[in-house]
Amino acid sequence: MKMNDHVLIFDTTLRDGEQSPGASMNTAEKLRIATQLEKLGVNILEAGFPAASDGDLEAVSRIAGKLGKTEVAALARTSKNDIDRAWEAIRHAVKPRIHTFIATSDIHLEYKLKMSRDEVVKAAVDAVKYARTLTDNVEFSAEDGSRSDRDFLCTVFEAVIAAGATTVNLPDTVGYALPQEFSDLVSYVNTHTPNIDKAVLSVHCHNDLGLATANTLSAITAGARQAEVTINGIGERAGNTSLEEVVMSLVTRNNSLGLSTSIQTEYIHPTSRLVSMITGIMVQPNKAVVGANAFAHEAGIHQDGVLKNPMTYEIMKPETIGLSTNRLVLGKHSGRHALRSRLKTMGYDLSAEEINLVFTRFKELADKKKHVVDEDLEVIVTEGILRTADIFKLEYLHVTAGTTVLPMASVKLDVNGRPMQGAGYGNGPIDAAFNAIGKLTGTASELLRFSVSALTGGTDAQGEVTVRLRENGLLALGRGADPDIITASAKAYVNGLNRLEYLKTHPVKESIVL
Repeated sequence: MKMNDHVLIFDTTLRDGEQSPGASMNTAEKLRIATQLEKLGVNILEAGFPAASDGDLEAVSRIAGKLGKTEVAALARTSKNDIDRAWEAIRHAVKPRIHTFIATSDIHLEYKLKMSRDEVVKAAVDAVKYARTLTDNVEFSAEDGSRSDRDFLCTVFEAVIAAGATTVNLPDTVGYALPQEFSDLVSYVNTHTPNIDKAVLSVHCHNDLGLATANTLSAITAGARQAEVTINGIGERAGNTSLEEVVMSLVTRNNSLGLSTSIQTEYIHPTSRLVSMITGIMVQPNKAVVGANAFAHEAGIHQDGVLKNPMTYEIMKPETIGLSTNRLVLGKHSGRHALRSRLKTMGYDLSAEEINLVFTRFKELADKKKHVVDEDLEVIVTEGILRTADIFKLEYLHVTAGTTVLPMASVKLDVNGRPMQGAGYGNGPIDAAFNAIGKLTGTASELLRFSVSALTGGTDAQGEVTVRLRENGLLALGRGADPDIITASAKAYVNGLNRLEYLKTHPVKESIVL
C-alpha cells in the first residue's frame, strides 16, 4: 500500500493517562487540558471511558461540546451498552469517534475473556457494525495485540475493516515488544491484511521496558500512521508513549524519517507543565524534551561548546518546544492589562470575574516575591480557578517549631462552607500541620509519598510539594505551592484530601488498559 508522510497524533492523556495511580482529574481540570491539547494540535483526543462512571460521561460530554476542530474519541468495550454510553457522551462533538476494543491474545482469551477466537471475531465485528450506525468514524483496538498470533490479528483486522472500522489499532498493552519485533509485526499486518488500505493503522505502546517511544517510532517507520500517546508519558504502570518524545523525534530527525505531524511544537512545554500541575505528577528532571535538565549544561566543556554554538550539545532549540528566554516579567506594579495579556499568551482566556480573582492572588504573591513568572501564574490559575468546588479549603495556618519546642500547628479550614479550627502536634511542623488537618476533616488517609521541589530558581521561589495519599483502597495525588514550604505542604495535603473526596463520589467501575 502507498503510505502518506503525515502521522496522526491520538492523545489519550485524559483516558489512559488519567489511570496513573492518583491522577484522577475533575471536569474543570479535564476541560482545561482538553483546550490546551487542541491548541497543541493533536488530531484526536480520547476524552475518557464513559461507561466507567457518570462523572466520566459528563466530562467527556463537556469536552465534546467545547472543542471546535479536534476529533473527540470515547472508549467502549464491545458491548452495546458501552457503545451507547460512548455515543451519548460524544454525539455533540464536531468530529466524534467511537473507539471500541477487545483482547486478541490467546492468554487473554483463555484466562480473561474465556472466549474462542471465532467468538472474539464476532464480538469485534458486531461492535464495529453497531458503532457504524451511530458514526462513520470508528476505531477498533486489538488489546494485547503485540502478544497475539499474527495471522489471527490480521484476520480480526480484516473483519473489522470490512465491518466499517476506519482505524485499526495495534497496542503493545503490557510493554513487552522490542523495537525490531514490533516493526516486523506492523509490516506483517500491512502485508497480510488484504483491506488494510481502507483504514489507518495505529499503534499504542506502553513503557514497561522503557521502549514505548522506540517501539512507536519503529512502527511508524514500518507504516503505522497514527501514534497513540500521552503528555509526559503518563499512564498505567510505567506509562504510555510520550507525545513530546515522538513528535520531537520526527521533527529533529525529519531528514531521515521524512514524516510530519500537525503538532504546534511551541506549545509542548506549556502543555507538559499544565498536565504536571493538574495531575500532581512531577516530571523527572532528566526526562527527555520536557525535563528541567533537558536544556541544562553543567559540565564546563559543554558550557563552552554551547556558548560557541548551541548545536554542539543541543539537538533542539529550547524555543522550539516553547521554552523562551524572553519573558514578560510581572511584579507588584504590574496592572490588570499586563496580567491579562500574559495569561492569554499562556493559553488562559479568562472571564472578567476570573481575572479579578487571579489579579488579587497575583498581587498577594507579588508582595512576597520580587518577580512573578509563568510557573507562578499557573499555580494561581490552577488553584484559584480550576478548584473552586473543593470541599476543604485552607484558610489559616500557624506553626511553632524549633530545637527546644514541641512542633505544633494551628489550622483553620473551610469545610463545605463551614469554618473549623483546631491544632495538632507532630514530629515536625509539617507532621503537626497534617495531623491538625486530618482531625478537622475527619479523614484517615495514609501518606505514601512526600516530595518537594522549587518551581523556579532563586531563594524567593515558590516551593512545590506533592503528596500521595491512600484511603480505603483509593489513591490520590495532592499538590500545593507557596513561597513558604510548610504552607505549600498543607495546601498539597488539603488538595490530596479533596481529590480523595472526589474519588469517593465519582467511583470508577473498571480500569481499562489497551
